[in-house]
Amino acid sequence: MSPSTRSGSSSAAPSSHPGCGPGGDARACVVDAPGGGLAACALALVHPVLPAPKYPKGLAARIHVVATEPAHRRRGLARAAVSVLLDALEREGVTLYELHASAEAAPLYEEFGFARDPALMRMTKLPQARDGGAR
Repeated sequence: MSPSTRSGSSSAAPSSHPGCGPGGDARACVVDAPGGGLAACALALVHPVLPAPKYPKGLAARIHVVATEPAHRRRGLARAAVSVLLDALEREGVTLYELHASAEAAPLYEEFGFARDPALMRMTKLPQARDGGAR
């Protein structure tokens, strides 16, 4: 029996994220393991952005999680989850997609048309302790 793939925003993803309910901002695709349980999943958060020529509808999605259980890796399940998730987001009108990819995962996203953007720089700010040191 091959794994099944389901997508959606509430019943499709067994998640405690409050945005997965009706009208929420989370979208997920889950690949069920043949014997039950989770084999792989992909999660995105949808948010409005100012419209621009490259994303005229002003709707963006940030892909936050793509994961596969170790016992189910190297079978194309993450690829299937991302494919179904991107199709669902496109049907909703998302025209701008964002993600941070590891060097290992970058080729997967490039297969879907993602391109490295040298104009972007990831920066992180940690809260400062009251004495001036990082917490």
